[in-house]
Amino acid sequence: MAKTCGDLNSYQKLLVMKNRIGYYSLFITTAFVLLLFSSYLPENRAFKAEAPMGSSSEAPVSDAHQVQVVRAFDLNKDFYFADERLPIENQDVYERLDREILHIAYHHTSTILAIKRAQRVFPIIEPILAKHGLPDDLKYLAVTESSLANATSGAGAKGVWQFMKGTGTYYGLEINKEIDERNNLEKATEAACKYLKHYHDQFGSWALAASAYNMGGPRLKRTIQKQKGETLYDLNLNKETMRYFFRIIANKEIMQNPETYGYNISPNQKYNELPPYSIVEVKGPVASWAAFAKKYGMSYRQLKVYNPWIKSTSLTNKRHHKYEIRIAKN
Repeated sequence: MAKTCGDLNSYQKLLVMKNRIGYYSLFITTAFVLLLFSSYLPENRAFKAEAPMGSSSEAPVSDAHQVQVVRAFDLNKDFYFADERLPIENQDVYERLDREILHIAYHHTSTILAIKRAQRVFPIIEPILAKHGLPDDLKYLAVTESSLANATSGAGAKGVWQFMKGTGTYYGLEINKEIDERNNLEKATEAACKYLKHYHDQFGSWALAASAYNMGGPRLKRTIQKQKGETLYDLNLNKETMRYFFRIIANKEIMQNPETYGYNISPNQKYNELPPYSIVEVKGPVASWAAFAKKYGMSYRQLKVYNPWIKSTSLTNKRHHKYEIRIAKN
């Protein structure tokens, strides 16, 4: 049916009103979006951008927003390990050492903890190395192995010197369900001295002895024979051992010169040796280490801190072996 004149006018008015409503809706939506977006902008951003340098309206930059200075280090000097000089003029040697220094210098948590622990651990390791006539630099092998903590590796190595069970037992450490002397720093250091001396006698170089400590002597011997190498730097070893020796040198360099690498740690921020203690000899079974600790005025936690080689909550000790238990002097 055809629309009349009046119907057309009404229809046109309806279209106009509909269009106006659409425009108003679009305007309101746009205004809302702009308002919402502006709420996410930093306060007074426009004014801060125009404020002159040094004006009172310029807010101080917090420490959280300071940019860390990351830099390379000058390695143009001689490096030694146990009086053996690194051929730093060899580009391959230079780059391998540079990589490990950068890695350790910027691996802040492990490095700062190792520096802190050294004040407690080195005074125990150093005289044992000296007693065996071994180079003092070998203590940095322990740093590389464990960051001087009683760590446990994914492969099952334990203690500051990271002995595997078989090797530790071979060198005289007691390792069973109740006792693990890999976590006895003095005894583990004695075992490490014997182990390293054996490899130095075999290979004639502390660099090779350290590498054998990591990958095993028989495997290193086969590699030397196969590749016809004379020094460590002639060999193409597995990825871990390729880096291992250079990590030892890097740890030595950074721990001897911490400020050069950005570590400013005062002596009172480092970890001290354990507080004074006495020794109690145990030659029989212990039904409960917790009760034993309480008897001597210690907590069970204190007993474990002073004697980390104790594994179980009790001790059978059928062979009546003698154990020296450290007791804190309260």
